[in-house]
Amino acid sequence: MNDALELAQDGMDKALDHLRKAVSKVRAGRANPAMLDEIRVENYGTLMPLNQVATVSIGDARLLVVKPWDRNMVGPIERAINAANLGINPQSDGVVIRLAIPPLTGDRRKALVKQVKDLGEEAKVAIRQSRREANEFLKEAEKGREITEDELKKALEKVQEMHDKFVKQAEEILSKKEAEITEV
Repeated sequence: MNDALELAQDGMDKALDHLRKAVSKVRAGRANPAMLDEIRVENYGTLMPLNQVATVSIGDARLLVVKPWDRNMVGPIERAINAANLGINPQSDGVVIRLAIPPLTGDRRKALVKQVKDLGEEAKVAIRQSRREANEFLKEAEKGREITEDELKKALEKVQEMHDKFVKQAEEILSKKEAEITEV
């Protein structure tokens, strides 16, 4: 019975973690260093994550500052940012790279809200899948006489409570991000 609950907990935790990471990468008109997490920079013949060749910080609400650890990396970092198609033009002074985040248009905001809702729906589907797997595990255990019918009923209720809790957390994450996107 505990195995089924742990199985459900792990699956639901992974779904929420994935949702948090995916939502953090959605540009909301504000400077967010997570926007640059997926960028790979060529450094002496190998591709490395941007955060391993430079420091990324927030200059102000609409400005990211990328400070390479090696001045020779300014050019490759600029090229990598341009190649990432973020809709941001890097501006360099030879020492640091500034990324001005343009304000979002109304249509773009609506598209981003839709994208965030789609991410949320994917997370909810993953949470429901974890619940389904745990429920099947519990029903097989009851068929195999490993647990009683009463234990099955209690365990199914616990799995459902866990499911409801995780869906609520996913909804909270989505509502915060939607508010952040629609904020002018």
